[in-house]
Amino acid sequence: MKVGCIGLGDIAQKAYLPVLTTQAGIELHLQTRTPATLARIADQHRVPEAQRHTDLDSLIAQGLDAAFVHAPTAVHPEIVARLLEAGVATYVDKPLAYELAESERLVRLAEERGVSLAVGFNRRYAPGYAQCVEHPRELILLQKNRVGLPEEPRSMILDDFIHVVDTLRFLVPGTVDDVTVRARVEDGLLHHVVLQLAGDGFTALGVMNRLSGSTEEILEVSGQDTKRQVVNLADVIDHKGQPTVRRRGDWVPVARQRGIEQVVLAFLDAVRAGKVLGARDALATHELCEQIVREVQRAGA
Repeated sequence: MKVGCIGLGDIAQKAYLPVLTTQAGIELHLQTRTPATLARIADQHRVPEAQRHTDLDSLIAQGLDAAFVHAPTAVHPEIVARLLEAGVATYVDKPLAYELAESERLVRLAEERGVSLAVGFNRRYAPGYAQCVEHPRELILLQKNRVGLPEEPRSMILDDFIHVVDTLRFLVPGTVDDVTVRARVEDGLLHHVVLQLAGDGFTALGVMNRLSGSTEEILEVSGQDTKRQVVNLADVIDHKGQPTVRRRGDWVPVARQRGIEQVVLAFLDAVRAGKVLGARDALATHELCEQIVREVQRAGA
């Protein structure tokens, strides 16, 4: 199977290439517009010269079966559209695009062409988070905080807070009938945002503080007098009378801990089986993010 990897930045190097380069039956092609980066990364992973590309035309001409897009968000619409039009099953880092209309266009294009389109919401596959689906979830709290990173609202929400939004959508145990957004915006920069999703018998809170003093991600799901806490996608602490701690094994790869290995293999397995993956559910997350952007912009007006 011929698989392309477009964009060789930090996320591709740390998370995706360690998975893709160890899979049997894959002919991996790399593409970036920066020749020095292409040479360095390709040499590290022993990718032959014939499988190195500095332009998208050359890559698509190889007759790809699948592609992973890790280029900057701003160029996602152009790259993803080209791949879909060429009939290439496409996996793209979140988000599909900064603007909802562009995301909608790409989802429609994939459906019209009958081509798979998947968005990289890896937390749905992270073992600690996936196991929370089996736990009572009357109250869900997810915090994803950073240090010294206030940012323009749209880019912060679509590039980062979208993970919180999608994870809450994944974990809520029923239909959401109330959405509330609170935020602090100062000098055009978003300092923190709080999302509340509520429905019959449950409340889910998503929090991001970009001036929190610590980089951390903590998920808590609770109900029926029990609680499960997942710290930094690694340690799982069950509270039922006395806390019980399960830590990530010393030899568990980071890509597996964070669900990246699992989501990559699920995508590749679907391509091999000829199963077309749709992106309508991912689009629902983008629609909710657009609602949050509008609320935050009103708060900062």
